[in-house]
Amino acid sequence: MKIKFTKKSIADLSCTTPQGRQFVRDTECRGLCIEVRSSGGKTYYVSYRDQRGNPRMHKLANALDISPQQARVLCDRTRASLAMGTDIAAQREQLRSSPTVSAFFNDTYLPYVQGYKRSWDTDVSTFKNHIAPYIGTLHMDAVKPEHIGTVLKHAWANLSDGSSNRLLILMRYMFNLAMRWRMAGVADNPTAMYKPKKLANHRERYLSEQETQVLLAAVNRSPNRMLRYIIPMLLLTGARKREVLDARWADIDRRHSFWRIPVTKSGRPRHVPLSAAALDLLDRVPRRCEWIFANPRTLKPYTSAFMSWDAARKRAGLADVRMHDLRHSFASFLVNAGCNLYEVQKILGHSSIQMTQRYSHLSQDSLLRAASHAGNVVLSVSA
Repeated sequence: MKIKFTKKSIADLSCTTPQGRQFVRDTECRGLCIEVRSSGGKTYYVSYRDQRGNPRMHKLANALDISPQQARVLCDRTRASLAMGTDIAAQREQLRSSPTVSAFFNDTYLPYVQGYKRSWDTDVSTFKNHIAPYIGTLHMDAVKPEHIGTVLKHAWANLSDGSSNRLLILMRYMFNLAMRWRMAGVADNPTAMYKPKKLANHRERYLSEQETQVLLAAVNRSPNRMLRYIIPMLLLTGARKREVLDARWADIDRRHSFWRIPVTKSGRPRHVPLSAAALDLLDRVPRRCEWIFANPRTLKPYTSAFMSWDAARKRAGLADVRMHDLRHSFASFLVNAGCNLYEVQKILGHSSIQMTQRYSHLSQDSLLRAASHAGNVVLSVSA
């Protein structure tokens, strides 16, 4: 059926077929037709044949939203685009296949990182609280730099600079993966124009020898009897807190004096050398189960030892010392004992020497001692 589309002729159309809808063509514009439904709804379409010669229908607009003349303009533009080789069916399928940001995170990103990233649960919390509320419902191919800016605006107002940077890194990695996996419509990373903030207040806290002795004395008085082994192990190996709490007897090689940590922050195993003091400490740890520093009540690794640690450090007058600072202190012991940064990097398990550079200034005392030797030689010759 063909008629000339006017506001009146469109208004007079009604569906008379048992299928519940019928198409009527316009006599004035090639390919323009209108779908008339038994419910009373009406929608403009353009009919065409794709590159394989198959008949196609492409939706233009609801008849209530535009006039017949505007529908003709849309139809002509669409046919011109088709003539230039644009595959509007493929574009429509691309739009349909692009997941929302939340769907991509939960269904694609998360299963991928759970295979190697130990802190994936932190990503879940970050996404749920600081990303999903602002761009979670957007489709991945629809996210623009201004949307990322909205997320970061709220992060900068409510989070520390370090947390904001991690938020940006998470979003950047998500879109980099989408590009790597050639997700339809994601050709550019909308986070690219944003740079992490410089952390001017980067905190490094090192224990002196005297502070170390005071701290260990307070730890030995802790009601938590395992704390007297956990804290010295951190100081003697420079391992991360979770690595020590999850340590197993099976990973200790006494013959070669090393501790194999099977899963690290980087996802790769590493070997930590064990000094005679570390091995002596392990000899004193009660052996109750497969876990070295197990909770005596549950025989499982501690979920957290913070309460006991917090009480001990405050008792020692070192309330500003974090448990992670014991790792920094171990590095300072190595550097000031004359170890080079490459050795420190390998022992700490840093993936790059840049991460170890933070400890370079700690060797100043040893450099001054070396310079003093040159001074002694010069003075002796001058005399």
